[in-house]
Amino acid sequence: MKNQGSIKPIAIHLPQYHPFKENDEWWGKGFTEWTNVTKAQPLFKGHYQPHLPADLGYYDLRLEEARIAQAEMAKRYGIYGFCYYHYWFNGKRLMNEPIDEILRTKKPDFPFMLCWANENWTRTWDGAESNVLIAQDYSDADDLEHIQFLCKVFADDRYIKIDGKPFFVIYKPFLLPDLKRTIDTWRTEVVKAGFPGLVIGVMNSTVSYQDVLAAGSDYVIDFQPNFSLAPTQEFAPLSHKLKNKLFGVESAYYNHKIVSYKKYVDHIIHQNYYRPKLIPGITPGWDNTARKRKNGFIFKDANPTDYGRWLQHIIDEFNCEQPYLFINAWNEWAEGNHLEPDHKWGTRYLEETQIKINNS
Repeated sequence: MKNQGSIKPIAIHLPQYHPFKENDEWWGKGFTEWTNVTKAQPLFKGHYQPHLPADLGYYDLRLEEARIAQAEMAKRYGIYGFCYYHYWFNGKRLMNEPIDEILRTKKPDFPFMLCWANENWTRTWDGAESNVLIAQDYSDADDLEHIQFLCKVFADDRYIKIDGKPFFVIYKPFLLPDLKRTIDTWRTEVVKAGFPGLVIGVMNSTVSYQDVLAAGSDYVIDFQPNFSLAPTQEFAPLSHKLKNKLFGVESAYYNHKIVSYKKYVDHIIHQNYYRPKLIPGITPGWDNTARKRKNGFIFKDANPTDYGRWLQHIIDEFNCEQPYLFINAWNEWAEGNHLEPDHKWGTRYLEETQIKINNS
């Protein structure tokens, strides 16, 4: 390991596991992420679907017991903290009840941080990406209101900080009309609030490493899977002749893409792209066909052994000046990427994480 100090794994956390008003309106009464998860079916021989939870069950994140159980499990297997997705639309927040309760009750006693999922909220989960349900409307006034709200969250002793500076992540930074101006505004307000500064990380799925650093970001986070790194020769469309058992029609999934997880890991291992300002990332798998009727992506053979092999490579090549590692994800069940135990692998992914991190 090229950096100094033990790696601190941060697992990305989706707070979508509770009903709320907007989801009831958009998707139907009582909708949560479990709605998509439980209706998934295998589309071809050997296709692992549905992904069903084991140890923690079909939890409701409005319950304190569920939030504590997640944190206790994560801590037991060496996860340093959670990075919760934060949904802010010009002062309106979505999926905020779990975070609000974590702040109010001071439980669980577990490090956390936020990542602003700053996209328009669309019907992307059922393939209708152009149907915008709630839009982002960026402005200087909103930048100010947003950071003033965030400073209240940053004040929590559990919030992850670097040298006393809150660590905040932007999912898609160049959707902002002037990233540098936004970051400058935020840093000014954070100092006014009594912090020594603000550390900004950005996900790298749609950005240039150099451009975001030039705009004032401190770190780029290697958000995985990075589809641009997947070996294109390994992509294959799902045969249009396959019968879709869920919808009862031919070719409903004809344009999903399938790639070997093992070969993707091989490809990543032979890349040389870890840099001092790039915080590494990893994913235990991916299969978003539980959400998407078309244009999905499937790792057809994701498994804990190859995940452990990838994690060991990151540890060996780790070159960032900060000790963090982002795991996508703790609980993205409808995307098929979760450290939480399922009926197929149990705690194997967590065990691989614990073993490799403890030996780093």
